[in-house]
Amino acid sequence: MSSAEEPSKRLARYAPESFWPSSLTKPIQYVREKFVLPFRQKERPVYYHRRFERVPTIDQCDIDDPLCRYEANVQFLRDKKVDSAILKILRRRLTECNAYWGADALHKCEKETETLKENMQNWYIRYGEIGYNMDVLEYYMKQKHRMIWLRRRKENGETDADYRD
Repeated sequence: MSSAEEPSKRLARYAPESFWPSSLTKPIQYVREKFVLPFRQKERPVYYHRRFERVPTIDQCDIDDPLCRYEANVQFLRDKKVDSAILKILRRRLTECNAYWGADALHKCEKETETLKENMQNWYIRYGEIGYNMDVLEYYMKQKHRMIWLRRRKENGETDADYRD
């Protein structure tokens, strides 16, 4: 039975409708409609659908704004957790594919293998060689140095130098 039912119909489950006089059901209905239902949330928020607003990145923050730098750092760490969770999911998919196909996994799981390799490489380019106690400022410097390195490679005539982040 849905929650939008009248209380008298719900009470009918326990006793016949003739047992419940309207003098009992009317106050119950009034309290429910005027006090209970308006204070309930229409749809309960689901925990895994929580969306965080994007905050300014470290290059958009002022030098002497510690709150903005803190928010950028927290956003960076949250992005790292998301990227790490994506890698974990891709590893699990590859493991499941290998377990399912057995001897034919080398050919059947090529797509999963390539996706995992590409994402691992991108993760390493983004977060690798920074260390465990990384800060968003260290990441920003790494990104800057990588862009300079790629620009120099392009100036030297290398055609495969592309920036991916």
